[in-house]
Amino acid sequence: MDSDSPAEEHNAARQWQGVPTMQPTREPLDAVRVPARATQINVFRHPSHVLLEHRERLLNQRPATVWLTGLSGAGKSTLAYEMERRLLGKGSLAFVLDGDNLRHHLNRDLGFTAQDRHENIRRTAEVASLMNDAGLIVFSALISPHRADRAMARAIIGDERFVEVHVSADLQVCEERDPKGLYGRARAGLITHFTGISAPYEAPEDPALRIDTSQLDLHQSADQLMSYLCERGLVQ
Repeated sequence: MDSDSPAEEHNAARQWQGVPTMQPTREPLDAVRVPARATQINVFRHPSHVLLEHRERLLNQRPATVWLTGLSGAGKSTLAYEMERRLLGKGSLAFVLDGDNLRHHLNRDLGFTAQDRHENIRRTAEVASLMNDAGLIVFSALISPHRADRAMARAIIGDERFVEVHVSADLQVCEERDPKGLYGRARAGLITHFTGISAPYEAPEDPALRIDTSQLDLHQSADQLMSYLCERGLVQ
């Protein structure tokens, strides 16, 4: 937190805006034990003066997170960046949250255990939710192998904004593609917790859309997803 006295900072801001101050009940500072992890104690929400409807009119689109899930090599990132390119070409504002890119930055401290994967999804969903609040259409390209973690992402982002898309190329096709050489390393035991080889993948049971990239090329896959977004009224 930026201030030693967050409640005082908050009250000062409210006075500046002409809003009555809030007086939280709390123990004296010398009696408060600061937990090891951050909490929501003495943290207040600051509502925006700009409504989402204003952003939607400005951008001529409705915010959403298209959550692309599937095995490594299925084509999630390729499809996400193609959709970003197309939407920007149409005058819509979109952004890709790519799993590998996030692991170079925001999620660089996480591995691939079930617990770390869970936190990886949580952080990504929180970022996607903030981007949706700003009016953007987000394409999240992560393996996200566990149904429970994807359900958590849906809960964070909101059911009305969350679009689960299964990029459904099967394991054999993905392993034959192996664009990053990861399957070969996983088969050789050089990579642990690798989805599809040494870790499970739980396919969506009822996704909004299923795109089989073993049957459709990139152009066809993007056409299918674009048609769905237009039918949902997310883009014009």
